[in-house]
Amino acid sequence: MDLTQTLTRVVTIGLNQHPNSFNYSMTELNNLAEANNMKVVETLVQKLDRPDPATYFGKGKIEELGQVVIDDGVDTIVANDELSPSQIRNIEKATKARIIDRTGLILEIFANRAQSREAKLQVELAKLKYQLPRLHTSASQRLDQQTGTSSGAGGATNRGAGESQYEMNRRTLEKRITHVNHELKEADKADQIKRQQRDKSETPTVALVGYTNAGKSTIMNGMINLLGENEDKQVLVKNMLFATLDTSVRKLTLPDQKKFLLSDTVGFVSQLPHQLVQAFKSTLAEAANADLLIQVVDYSDPHRDMMIKTTEDTLKEIGIDNIPMVVALNKADKMETPYPTREGDNLIMAATDKTSLVELTAIIKEKVFKNFKTLQLMIPFDKGDVVSYLNDNATVLKTDYDANGTLITAELNEVDAKRFSRYVQPVD
Repeated sequence: MDLTQTLTRVVTIGLNQHPNSFNYSMTELNNLAEANNMKVVETLVQKLDRPDPATYFGKGKIEELGQVVIDDGVDTIVANDELSPSQIRNIEKATKARIIDRTGLILEIFANRAQSREAKLQVELAKLKYQLPRLHTSASQRLDQQTGTSSGAGGATNRGAGESQYEMNRRTLEKRITHVNHELKEADKADQIKRQQRDKSETPTVALVGYTNAGKSTIMNGMINLLGENEDKQVLVKNMLFATLDTSVRKLTLPDQKKFLLSDTVGFVSQLPHQLVQAFKSTLAEAANADLLIQVVDYSDPHRDMMIKTTEDTLKEIGIDNIPMVVALNKADKMETPYPTREGDNLIMAATDKTSLVELTAIIKEKVFKNFKTLQLMIPFDKGDVVSYLNDNATVLKTDYDANGTLITAELNEVDAKRFSRYVQPVD
């Protein structure tokens, strides 16, 4: 079976208002369309200082677009910007084709990819908020809002059925938004409890953040393999924008028994719809509560500086701007540059290269365990539970025995150092 037969043929359109970033933005739009099972058969662009308030494109370009739709036999147009309800309505009327804007496209992708209950709720909430002002624009929901004829001596008018239907649809959406918000709050409470339980263990958290398809999941799987974890703990990897939306968290143990949590978060994209940024605040709570962020960047992409800015702007928008960050310049194996190479808090690396992962692990260890203290503790023989705890949760450097008990030299985090302070012995 030819898989291309199942793809929706589309024309992508865009306004060149920002020459420095426009070509990249259109390339990304085409990639997003492909990620949504669409085949881009033609791209039409126009250079304007601002969109036409009625039709986005100018009159002549709209006529050309209508002809392209006929010539290419497509029934869907994908715009590179978020369109107003009237622009959508007018373009559909002029071209006789369905129009979907960039925001709507990303929402469709997210709706198709969401797996967990929370992710599905978050996407549904974003879609509902997007649909609310557009109730009357799509072909299936366009409503007749003309009023009825005068009746009775007072000449009063009755609202037409279309107007009533519109109000009813709006109330339905608003009611559903309230319900989804409630469900999300309940789901967020459960997630907060999980995070609080992890916080009590004082296990450091490292979050992978960055542009979609930069290699976050590949790095996570490489770390799982490097540190000897089970293969069933691996996460989905696919060469596609937004291959996964759900945050995955894995507990990893270093060779010296230090433990940390590594989370793989949803990727970003330029012009990420505000509705989604807001909706995914709870999903990105893993990043908000992290001790260290690793921003994964596709080093081989010529637009990597723009990707870095998009990631940092999005993090700021959701209130994440004061957490230490390391930049992993990934996919160096596609470049003619040596790797792994560390430059301050930047690491040029390849996620499929074991040496790169070893270097990244060393950076993580350096950053998140810098406050550990090396202490010598004398544990009485009747405190075997303390010895067991230290062997399981601390980096034990040396163990000796004498008449008073077990003498342990170990690296401890600040909480455990305080907890077992009564056993601390001066180091000779």
